Amino acid sequence: MAVARYIKDEKDQILDVILESGIHVKPVYTPKDLDRIGFDYEKDLADPGNYPYTRGIHPLGYRSRAWTTRQYTGFGTPEETNERFKLMIAHGQTGLNVAFDLPTQMGYDSDHPMAEGEVGRVGMAVDTLRDFEIAFKDIRMDKIGVGLTINAVATIILAMYQAVAEKYGFDAKTISATPQNDILKEMIGRGAWIFPVEPAIKLVGDTIEYSMSVMPRTNPVSVCGYHIRESGATPAQEIAYAILIANAYIDNVLSRGHDIDAFVGRFSFNLNVFGNMWEQIAKFRAARKLWARNLKERYNVKNPQNLFLRGLFGGGGYGLTKAQPENNIMRGAYYALVAALSGAQTTALCSYDEAYTIPTPRSAILSLRTLQLLMDEMGLRDTVDPLAGSYFIETLTKEMEKKIEEEMEKIIEYGGIVKAVSSGYIQRLVAKQAYEIEKGLESGELLKVGVNIYTDNEGAMEVELHEYNYASAEKQIKALKEVKRERSEREVVRTLRELEDAVKKDKNVMPYLVECCKAYATLGEMTDVFRQVYGEFREPPLF
Repeated sequence: MAVARYIKDEKDQILDVILESGIHVKPVYTPKDLDRIGFDYEKDLADPGNYPYTRGIHPLGYRSRAWTTRQYTGFGTPEETNERFKLMIAHGQTGLNVAFDLPTQMGYDSDHPMAEGEVGRVGMAVDTLRDFEIAFKDIRMDKIGVGLTINAVATIILAMYQAVAEKYGFDAKTISATPQNDILKEMIGRGAWIFPVEPAIKLVGDTIEYSMSVMPRTNPVSVCGYHIRESGATPAQEIAYAILIANAYIDNVLSRGHDIDAFVGRFSFNLNVFGNMWEQIAKFRAARKLWARNLKERYNVKNPQNLFLRGLFGGGGYGLTKAQPENNIMRGAYYALVAALSGAQTTALCSYDEAYTIPTPRSAILSLRTLQLLMDEMGLRDTVDPLAGSYFIETLTKEMEKKIEEEMEKIIEYGGIVKAVSSGYIQRLVAKQAYEIEKGLESGELLKVGVNIYTDNEGAMEVELHEYNYASAEKQIKALKEVKRERSEREVVRTLRELEDAVKKDKNVMPYLVECCKAYATLGEMTDVFRQVYGEFREPPLF
């Protein structure tokens, strides 16, 4: 939701604007504001492509390369998802971002009692390598990057992705996958966690370590401030927590004896765009600067390219509304504009009907066309960082930088991000803020078009719903049974035992998971090995 607070007088004149991160916006900005904040061009801005990368990581911006369009895609069976992949690619999409159903996210096979009624509902159902063989059939895996929106079982899904690529003749060193793989944000923002904090972080470290040599084009973790923001965090907190979470993963891999320049350049971020336009732009510019400074000063990263904050800026799902859903088309266009003005490398939009349902082909293509229109019609590729030098934007970026640092310091003083998540400290804070936002929307203190201002009495607009397909679920379960009948049980047992031994001996689990996948062990069988050794995370009380 756009939660900037507008203080007005009885004549509706704005007396004050308070952004969500606590920054007060002045009515007019002048060169005196740059003097007030101690603005220094080389230190705070610099040329595009130069440290601290406030203006972007490429010297020529979008002139040298257009942003990747990667709409979130996947539902029902692998066959249905493969069909949607091909539809989006045929319409000019340049990357894939795979949605998985809840049973897959939670490590349950489609025939598990916990999966009943959820198979294929909010994403693609995945049980074995056979499902990936179907989903990625005829996809040039060496040419198109694939995001895998999975977290608790990211090790398994990444191993499955490698196995299917090799089965289709692609060298693992040539494929580019980006598993979300950010378990700490799951514990803060979404709840799709399985294992306790420490072993969960260890599994993230396994994917990073393994990718260094086996899948060097893979981005083994996509630190996801996006969902933390959707759960009630301010823009400043979104970036602060994302950087601290990334540091926790870095520290795990460093503890294994690796040089930071060997792996940190493949870190990526998934960040949110909804809210006040200027605050979001300042957030992304400040984030690039702070991430680069964090790596250079805290970790002594030497390769300049490893200092880049690379990521997907997009989505904005929390900003969409069920009321007057066609307004979400305009919201999405502005979110795309924010991402482009902020220097995103990759962008994806939530489609206008996502407050109701899985996007229809029409709405998904409309979102894709929105991104393409900005790229090829509206001049967003003309010049790098067109807002640079604005008294307002530069002042706001500097103030946002300070707010992010303040939020980071609060967590450091508490005892660090791992302790703050394990104890539920951040979860309680974010949940309380989300509650206050909802109260503000109900009272009208926070303005939302179609919700509490500019409402109408025309009744709800009809939206084409993606009805749950029980036949697809039955088909998926039938296919799983067929795989179990056809596979070699001896190989399944052998590979699962080797995986269990590796887990108990604290080895890197990735090569063992690849072998399990090739033997057609199920996702649930592999996850159960981890459950038996690690146990499950017990969420601390939040209220």
